[in-house]
Amino acid sequence: MFRMIGRYLPMWALRRLMRRHEGRLKQMIILRTDLKMRRGKEIAQGAHASMGAYLAHRRDPFVRMWLDGPFAKVAVGVDSEAELLALHEAALRDRIPCRLITDAGRTEFNGVPTRTALAIGPGDPDKIAALTGHLKLR
Repeated sequence: MFRMIGRYLPMWALRRLMRRHEGRLKQMIILRTDLKMRRGKEIAQGAHASMGAYLAHRRDPFVRMWLDGPFAKVAVGVDSEAELLALHEAALRDRIPCRLITDAGRTEFNGVPTRTALAIGPGDPDKIAALTGHLKLR
């Protein structure tokens, strides 16, 4: 087996263990299309979700491999807050790194805090595909 350094595997050991996922890791950024956000607002909310997922899960083996590899991101949309929350719950249940974003409402949404975006992954590509494979690209 591999010798742990602290609580984590060294990168070479991690690469060896995760070789079957090589080139397939990606992060899905899910945006609410029902809000009709300006494109710049969508981009900002997606960036918040991506960074939030990375920062909260930076020690996750899939995140470490993703940072060392192609670093792919895919933006997709959902039609409602209910869909966004269902995907968030499913990602949590499947233990996939994720981050749900609630906008403070300072520039849009009339001062009302609004859930706008969700980042899922990187994580097991098959689990992520099962959750998000049906969603339309943005």
